[in-house]
Amino acid sequence: MFREMRRKKNEISIDMAKQLLASSRRGVLAVNGDDGYPYAIPVNYLYDEEAQRIYFHGAKIGYKVDALRACDKVCFTVYGNETVRTESWAPFMQSVVVFGRCHMMDAGSEATRRLKQFAMKYYPSEQLVDEEIAHAGKAVQVFEIEIEHMSGKEIQER
Repeated sequence: MFREMRRKKNEISIDMAKQLLASSRRGVLAVNGDDGYPYAIPVNYLYDEEAQRIYFHGAKIGYKVDALRACDKVCFTVYGNETVRTESWAPFMQSVVVFGRCHMMDAGSEATRRLKQFAMKYYPSEQLVDEEIAHAGKAVQVFEIEIEHMSGKEIQER
C-alpha cells in the first residue's frame, strides 16, 4: 500500500525514526486542500510511541479543519539531527515521513489529558500548563494522527 524507499542505502531503522519523531519539536502536517492542492503547515506536536499516535492542537474552525473533514488522510514530516562528520564537509540530515489518518478528538477528559501531555513538552512548568488550559482549553481542538506507515532516512546535503 505504501511505497518502499527508493534509495534503501539512505534508510534509517524504525527505532531511529521513532527517536527523531520523539525528540523533535516541530513537524509539517500536509492535508488534501482545496481543488486538489496540498496544504502543508508547521505544527508543534507530541508523539506517543506506545499508542502509535501523534497529537497536536489548533483552532476548531479553519482551512485545516475543513480539509480534514473532507479527507482524513495526512502526511506528517519531521527533520533534524543534523551532524557533520570528520570525513566530509557536508552535513548529514535525518527525516521521518508518517502517513496516517487524522481526526479531531471529542472534548472531554482524554482530549484534556492529551493537551496537557502535549503542553508539558513546550512549557517550563506544570503550573503554567494548568493555567493555560484553564484559560484557553475550551477553545482548543486536539487532533490525533493514527500512524499507518512510517519511514526514515538520512541524507548528506551536498
